[in-house]
Amino acid sequence: MKKGQESGTTRQMIMTLLKRKGALTIGALAEELGITEMGVRRHVLQLEQESLAKTQVVRQAMGRPLHIYSLTERAEDYFPKSYHNLALELLRELDHESGAGAVNVLFEGRRRRLLAQYAPMMERASLEDRVAELSSIQNAGGYMAEWEREADGSYVLREYNCPIRQVASQYRKACECEQSLFEELLDAKVTRSECMAEGGGCCRYSIVPKPTDKTSPKGLN
Repeated sequence: MKKGQESGTTRQMIMTLLKRKGALTIGALAEELGITEMGVRRHVLQLEQESLAKTQVVRQAMGRPLHIYSLTERAEDYFPKSYHNLALELLRELDHESGAGAVNVLFEGRRRRLLAQYAPMMERASLEDRVAELSSIQNAGGYMAEWEREADGSYVLREYNCPIRQVASQYRKACECEQSLFEELLDAKVTRSECMAEGGGCCRYSIVPKPTDKTSPKGLN
């Protein structure tokens, strides 16, 4: 292994090399890592199966075509990002220049956009189906959400990851808008009893049908 090569699994080192040097052949990767081509090929094929790497066939004037491997766009998620730092810097600048009201307008605008995007998915669905759909939406956004129905017919939604935690910790309006968005999407009373931005182990929401909700379980109207 060459001097300066970072420690880690072979898989991680292959991805790092492709990130730093661009497209490489199996032979070039093997030389960089100091391991056999067979060992590299196994990892690269696995990366291909996971859509993290792709291959391009380059024909030569003589000899066999070269297979050159590079990372896909999806692989970018495996490298460190600091988007939250940039977001916080921009929000602080806006707060400094225009005040907290301007920041709140941004969060409200995001809430309205998400409402317009997801509301059609909730149309003519029962409350339970809406809760399940909301959980799926949040999971797709990286929130690690799960839900369950309580014995009294209400529901609980828990989120074990918060992609905007650093922002929400400093701008509580983000959490307020999320709760408001949930209430509008579910057409139900939503109460947050635990919040990661406040030091909680998860974000926990209690969901109770509105008295006029025709889709609510019997006995709750």
